[in-house]
Amino acid sequence: MKKSICIYFQIHHPERLRKYQFFDIGKKHNYFDNYANRSELEDLAEHCYLPANALLLELIKKHEGKFKVAFSITGSAIDQLEMHTPEVIRSFQELAATGNVEFLAETYSHSLASLSEDTDEFEQQVKRHSNAIKQLFGKKPVTFRNTSLIYSDKIGERVAKIGFKTMLTDGAKHVLGWKSPNFVYKNALDENLNLLLKNSKLSDDIANRFSDSNWSEYPLTSEKYASWVESSLQDTEVLNLFMNYEVIGYFNNAQSGIFDFLRYFIENMLANPNYQFLLPKEVAKKHPAKDILPVPYPISWTDEERDTTSWLGNELQKEAFSELFKVQPLVRKKKNADLIEDYSRLQGSEHFYFMRTKLFSGTDYHKYLLPYDSPYEAFINYMNVLSDFIERVKD
Repeated sequence: MKKSICIYFQIHHPERLRKYQFFDIGKKHNYFDNYANRSELEDLAEHCYLPANALLLELIKKHEGKFKVAFSITGSAIDQLEMHTPEVIRSFQELAATGNVEFLAETYSHSLASLSEDTDEFEQQVKRHSNAIKQLFGKKPVTFRNTSLIYSDKIGERVAKIGFKTMLTDGAKHVLGWKSPNFVYKNALDENLNLLLKNSKLSDDIANRFSDSNWSEYPLTSEKYASWVESSLQDTEVLNLFMNYEVIGYFNNAQSGIFDFLRYFIENMLANPNYQFLLPKEVAKKHPAKDILPVPYPISWTDEERDTTSWLGNELQKEAFSELFKVQPLVRKKKNADLIEDYSRLQGSEHFYFMRTKLFSGTDYHKYLLPYDSPYEAFINYMNVLSDFIERVKD
C-alpha cells in the first residue's frame, strides 16, 4: 500500500477592534477597525494568497491531478476577502474547479463556541459556514476542523452528530503517549468519527523553523525534508502536514526560498511511486482507523502545552467568555441580522488570545501581531464593546 501525505492550510484573518472607550458605550455601535483589517489583508493577498494559489494550481495541472491539497477558510475571512480582495476568492474558485482541492468546514468566525457546552452556538456557526462554502465552491464540506484544531471526546461527539465522518486535530504528545500521529484514529464516544492528527514536528519545521537561522537544521532543503518525511512514514501510514497558509510567502517571505522549497518537496514526493497525496476526506477510506484515541480534556495546536490556555487561561479571558456566551440565547431569539453578525464577529478567538498573560514560545510568530500594549488593555477594550453590544441586545 502507498504511503500518504495530507496537506491542509488554514486561512483566518484576525479582526481588529477599534479603540473603544467607556464613554462610547450606548453611543457608537461600529466596533471594528476596518482600515487596519483591510491593509493587513491586502498585504497577505499580495505576498501569500495569490502567489501560493498560483503555485498550487500550477502543480495540480502539471501533475495531472496527482497533487491534492485542502484548505479551511473561516467565514469571517471569506467576508473580508470578498469585500477587499475578491481576486483571492476567484483564485480559490479556480483551485476548487480542478477537483483536487477540498474545502473543510469549521466555525464561521474562528469561534471558541465548541467550548460553550450549554448553548447551540457551535452548531449554528458550523451550519452557517458549511452553507457559505457550498455556495462559493459548489460542494458541501464533509470534513471538519475546529478553531486552532481544538478537540476533545465531547467536541468530537458534537461534530459527529452534525454529520461529519472525519475531523482534524493535533497529535499532542500528552494525548498520544507512545502512539504515532501518522495513523487514523477514532473518537472515543462515537467511533463513526475518524481523526486525522497533525504531525507537529514536521509541520512546525516549515511553519515555525524554516526561516530561523539559529535552527541547527537551517537551511532546510526540499531534499532533506523529503528524507525526513520518508523516515517518518517508514513504519506508519499517513503524514498530516497542517499549518497556517500565511507561513507560505508571508511569515516565511519569498526571499527565504519557501516557494521553491514547497515546489521541489512536492515534486520529489510525486516522483516516488511509493507515495501519494490525499485529501482529508480520502484518508480514512484508504487507511482504516488504527485505534480509539481518548481525549477527555480539550487540546489544540497552540503553544507547547497544546491546550486551550491561550484563550481561557486567566480570569480576564474566562470572564469575557462567560459574558459573551451568557447572552447567546437572547441574541438568537431577537433574530436581528445586524446583532447576529456582530455577535459572530465578537466570537473570534483572537479577541481572547490578545488577553493572554502566559509567555509566548520563542517560535510563536503571533507575539509580533498583538495590537494592544497589555492583556488588560485588550480586556478593557473588548468588555467596553461587549457592554454596548449587550445593551443593544437587551434594548
